[in-house]
Amino acid sequence: MKKNLMLFAVAAIGLASCNGGFKQGDGGLLYNIVDDKTTPVIKGGDFISANIITKTDGDSVLYSSYDAGKPVAFAMPAKLPYKGDVYSALLMMSEGDSAVIKINADSLFKKNLPKPPGFKGKYIIYEVKVNKVIQKGNLTDQLFSAKVEDYFKAEAAKVKDLEPGKITKYIADNKLNVTKTDSGLYYQITTPGSGPVPAKGDTVVVNYTGKFLNGKVFDTSFKEVAQQAKIFNPMQPYKPIHIPVGVGGVIPGWDQGLRLLNKGSKATFVVPSSLAYGERGMQAIGPYTPLAFNVEILDIIHPNPNAPKAQLPPVQMPTQPATK
Repeated sequence: MKKNLMLFAVAAIGLASCNGGFKQGDGGLLYNIVDDKTTPVIKGGDFISANIITKTDGDSVLYSSYDAGKPVAFAMPAKLPYKGDVYSALLMMSEGDSAVIKINADSLFKKNLPKPPGFKGKYIIYEVKVNKVIQKGNLTDQLFSAKVEDYFKAEAAKVKDLEPGKITKYIADNKLNVTKTDSGLYYQITTPGSGPVPAKGDTVVVNYTGKFLNGKVFDTSFKEVAQQAKIFNPMQPYKPIHIPVGVGGVIPGWDQGLRLLNKGSKATFVVPSSLAYGERGMQAIGPYTPLAFNVEILDIIHPNPNAPKAQLPPVQMPTQPATK
C-alpha cells in the first residue's frame, strides 16, 4: 500500500500538529496522512490543485489559501529539489487526501526560503488538502495543457456563479444600507463630508482598509490594523495614499467610488470583481473575487494649472486589474 488508511475527523488536522501520529520520511520529513483516498498516487509532472495552510509550530499562520480565496495550483516537478521538502510528502498523496506535513525550518530556510525576521520554532507545518490531480502520464503536452485549461475554466465558472450570492450575504450580514450604481458598485456613506466631490485630475488623499468578504483584511494604510490582521510588512509605509482620480490609476470600483465622496467622508465600498480584478485576479486575489473597502477622504488636492508638469508618485493599492 502507498500509505496507511486513517479515519478523518473535523479536528484531525489540529490534533495532528503535535508529534503523535507522525511518520518519518526522507530528509527528516514528518507526515501524517489523515484522510486517505484510493485514487492514484501523485507523480512527477502531474498537475495539482490544493488548499494549503502554512504555519509555524507555534500555530502562527504564515499563509492560507482559504484566506486568499483560491487553492494553490501547480505542476509537480519531475525531479525533487531536495529530499525532505513538501513535494516529497505530496508524492505519497492522491486526489482527495488530507495531510499534515512538518519540515525542519532550518533546512527549509537554508535550501529554499529566506528566514522571516523574528521567526522562532523548529518546524514549518503544512496542512494540505488535495482537491484535484490531473495525471500527465503519457499525454502529449498539448493534450495535458488542454485538460488543465478546462479545469481552470470550470473552476472559474463555479466561482463566478457564487459571486452575486456572496455580495448579497455580505451586505445583509453587515447590515449595510448601500446604494448600487449603474456599473454595479455598492457603497454606503457612513460619515458625510463637506464641500465638492473630486473632479477628474484631482488627487484624493485616502486612508483605507481592504477586506475579502469573509472579513479577512488583505491590505490597509493603518499599521495597527495590519499588525492585528497579521499582514504587517515592515517594508510598507503605512500612511494615507494619494490617488489621482478619473485617470484609470486604480481599479474601476475605486475610480468611480472616490468621485462620490467629498472631503471628510467615510464610506464602505463593496466592489464586484467586474470593477476589481476580474476573471484573472491578481496575486493573492482570486478570479471573480468581490472585495470590501472602508475608506476615508482626508483631503482633495486640486491641480495647480500654473505648476510645471511633475510625475505623480506611484499608487500602491489598489492597482488597476490586469488585462488580457
